[in-house]
Amino acid sequence: MSNKPKLEPHNSNLGKAVYRGRFAPSPTGPLHFGSLVSALASYLDAKQNQGDWIIRIEDVDGTRCKASFSEQIIETLNSYQLSSDEPIKVQSNNTQTYEQHLLILKEQTLVFPCNCTRQSLSEYNGNHPYECKSTLSKTHSWRLKASNDVYQYEDTIQGSLKFIDDLKSTSPILKRKDDYFSYQLAVVIDDHQQNITDLVRGADLIETTAQQLYLYDLFKWTPPSICHIPLITNTLGEKISKQNHAKPIENGHLPTLLRALHYLGIDLNSPPSISEALSLAVKEWKPSKLYRIKHLPLEEQDLHLI
Repeated sequence: MSNKPKLEPHNSNLGKAVYRGRFAPSPTGPLHFGSLVSALASYLDAKQNQGDWIIRIEDVDGTRCKASFSEQIIETLNSYQLSSDEPIKVQSNNTQTYEQHLLILKEQTLVFPCNCTRQSLSEYNGNHPYECKSTLSKTHSWRLKASNDVYQYEDTIQGSLKFIDDLKSTSPILKRKDDYFSYQLAVVIDDHQQNITDLVRGADLIETTAQQLYLYDLFKWTPPSICHIPLITNTLGEKISKQNHAKPIENGHLPTLLRALHYLGIDLNSPPSISEALSLAVKEWKPSKLYRIKHLPLEEQDLHLI
C-alpha cells in the first residue's frame, strides 16, 4: 500500500465565511519589535473578520532554532494577549510529511539533486538559474526546477503584484544538504494542512510568493489570500530582525503595544489596558492605510525599542 499523502484541495467548505489566519515566528531569538508589529497585523485582520488566529512555530532550521526561544516567544505573545485559538503546532514535528510531499515532486521529476556550493553560485548572486549536472553519490540538496509560469494577484496592501521572471531566475532549495527542509516547502504544506485562508505578513516575503504559488499549483491546492505589511526599518534602512541584533521587547508593556499599533496606522487615545487597546484596534484596523508602503523607518522616539 502506498504511503504517499492524499492530495486534497484546500477545504472549499471553509470559504471566506470562516477566516483562518496565522502568525508563524522562527525561534532563532526572542520576539522583537518588528515581529510584534507582524503578529498584531495578522491578529487584527483575523479578529476583524471574526476568524481564528493560530500560532505556529517555524523551527524547520534545526541549526538556528532553539526550544527556549519558542517558549520565550509564546510567553511574550501571551503577555500581549495574543494567544493562539488552537494548540500551537511545531514544524520540526512534521518532517515526515515534508518528506512524503518531496517524494511526490521527485516522482514527477519536478526537482533535481544539487551539489553546488555557495561559492560556485556567487556569480549568480546566490541564485541557481539552471539545472546542474549533480550526482546523488555526493552530499546534495534538492531543488525545485525552474518554470516559465507567470503569476499575478491583488495584494490588498501592496496592490497588483505580477511575477514574470521570478521562477526562471532560480531553482529554490526544498531540502538542504544537511537534511533540513526549507521554509518554502514547509510553509506551503503547513498552511494547507491547517486550512489557512488568509496570510498577513511582512513585505520582505513578497520575493518568495511566486515560488509558493507555484508549489500550491503543483500540489493542486488553493493558496490563501496574501497581503504584505510594510517592514519597520532601522536608521540604516535595514529590516528590524534578529540578524541585525534587534533586542527583545518587554513583556506586556502597553506603551510598546501602542507604538506597534502606530506603525499599522492605528493611534489610540490612552486606553487603560492591553485588552482594551486590542479591542479598539480590531475596530480601527484598515489595511488600506498602508497602501503600497513597503518600508516604514522607525521614528526617533522609538529607537530605544531596537
